[in-house]
Amino acid sequence: MRILAIDTALSACAACVMDAGAPEPISYETIVMERGHAEALLPLVDRVVSKAEGGFSGLDRVAVTVGPGSYTGLRVGIAAARAIGLAAHVPVVGVTTLSALLAALIADDNRRVLAAAIDARHGQVYFQSIAPGGQSIVAPTLVRVREAARLIGSGPTAIVGSGAGAVAAETAGVEVAVQAKSFPDILWVARLGLVADPSTALPKPLYLRGPDAKPQDQARLTRR
Repeated sequence: MRILAIDTALSACAACVMDAGAPEPISYETIVMERGHAEALLPLVDRVVSKAEGGFSGLDRVAVTVGPGSYTGLRVGIAAARAIGLAAHVPVVGVTTLSALLAALIADDNRRVLAAAIDARHGQVYFQSIAPGGQSIVAPTLVRVREAARLIGSGPTAIVGSGAGAVAAETAGVEVAVQAKSFPDILWVARLGLVADPSTALPKPLYLRGPDAKPQDQARLTRR
């Protein structure tokens, strides 16, 4: 099975083509950026897919990060993934940014509590944690930084993500290893996408809170 993985959820625009069971991708590219995902994505995908034999017709599946993350970034990536899946007649699966961040930790460490924390601003983080062996402790949620530190518990912990440092700073007497990554590795998005179930891992945005921008009541026009 060959997969195209796409990530525009956070501060990168990335794509990867990988075969199931292969230790390395066929091709991949990541551009670090805060804005401009919409303009950068399709040319980037075209470059990555063109390096794989068969191009788009050789794909069996598309994976895309579905959040939590930037509203604009999520819309860009998910729309592109759905369009490519429709054109190539292949299923599209969604991978959460938190699980993609955690995947790299799981591969290297099965002795500590593992957590992913993405900076959600306003003193909050998008948070998820798992016990050694992979059992879920905290499902993806939006919490205050201090609450995330409390949820970690008292045992040795490894935290990854743009909010990892803030959460670690709120812990006391806890052994914490921090990886302050601001976006997931696109290779792990591809690997998770290869094992995802298309019937349940849907390419739908994972919004853990409402938009910051709200309509102003005084700006509304009276209906007639």
